Amino acid sequence: MPEGDRGCGARLRKAREAAGLSQADVAARLKMPLRVVQSLEVEDWSRLGAPVFVRGQLRSYSRLLGLTTAPMFEASGVAPVEPPKLVPRTYTRPLQHFAEQAARRLVYVVMTIAIAIPVWLATRPHLGSVAHDAAPLDVPAFGDAGTRDAVDQARPLVASLAPLPAPAAPALSLRLRGDSWVEIVARDGRTLEQSLLRAGEQRSYDVDEVGRVVLGDANVVDVRSHGRPADLTPYLRANVARFTVSSDGSLAPAAD
Repeated sequence: MPEGDRGCGARLRKAREAAGLSQADVAARLKMPLRVVQSLEVEDWSRLGAPVFVRGQLRSYSRLLGLTTAPMFEASGVAPVEPPKLVPRTYTRPLQHFAEQAARRLVYVVMTIAIAIPVWLATRPHLGSVAHDAAPLDVPAFGDAGTRDAVDQARPLVASLAPLPAPAAPALSLRLRGDSWVEIVARDGRTLEQSLLRAGEQRSYDVDEVGRVVLGDANVVDVRSHGRPADLTPYLRANVARFTVSSDGSLAPAAD
């Protein structure tokens, strides 16, 4: 293979020209910006974002032209997305685990008894004398049992029916129905999240916490703003959603 054709960009360009397609034709068929097609052919990865985005767009272009993706990935030099490393936990036998739990509960019971019994013994004589000698101040000192019953029945019972305040919904929440690259940037430029999230994971952010959001596969991410579903259609490009979160929690397109 000639030296100039070893890169993945040169292979894409030769395959496109052999198929009789222009860069604009490729962009229209893949529904991606023309600058993305141009960046892939010149291997300018800096304009395409994170490695997961580069590999996804390179895969789509290669499949359109009938090229095998694995050699294209190898020729591009873009590192694959590494899954998070799982740290093995120390195995504990079921019998040992049960014995440890029982020992902790026994210690708790013994400490409770050691504190409760002295307190009960110290307060018992006083409670007995109060119960026999004291009488409510608002009950007339009559010996008639019927009078006491009438006074007890006349006392109103007050119950509070006020509902507890419901917790406020987060300004922005994400729930993943499939794997997707997610990038969350704070208002001060700090990176809050930049990783491949798995299906079933969720994230929530306050209104003054998040400033910019990028979703690699927006079709598998449910986005809610203040508890209401958000429509990501205005922020989609080649299935990648880019938007900002304003101070009042509303979404707006992010500048490229």
